[in-house]
Amino acid sequence: MVKSAFISVIPQEEKNKGSVEFQVFSFTNKIRKLTSHLELHRKDYSSQIGLRRILGKRQRLLAYLSKKNRVRYKELIDQLDIREPKTR
Repeated sequence: MVKSAFISVIPQEEKNKGSVEFQVFSFTNKIRKLTSHLELHRKDYSSQIGLRRILGKRQRLLAYLSKKNRVRYKELIDQLDIREPKTR
């Protein structure tokens, strides 16, 4: 299920555009926009490549944040609602 609403509110403490949280936030917005674009234009392969590239960058940033500061990582995941909880 793709969310049609994009995140437009930036947290007040995240004014630093170099922070990991802001970068993940902006990548998430780009991913959601590209996903909605690709629903209409399924054969737009250059956009698919761009989407995969952005997904990889976000994945690496999230891995870095989870190693460095687990609390900030969990807060960001909850705030952006980007990971499903693992069930076993």
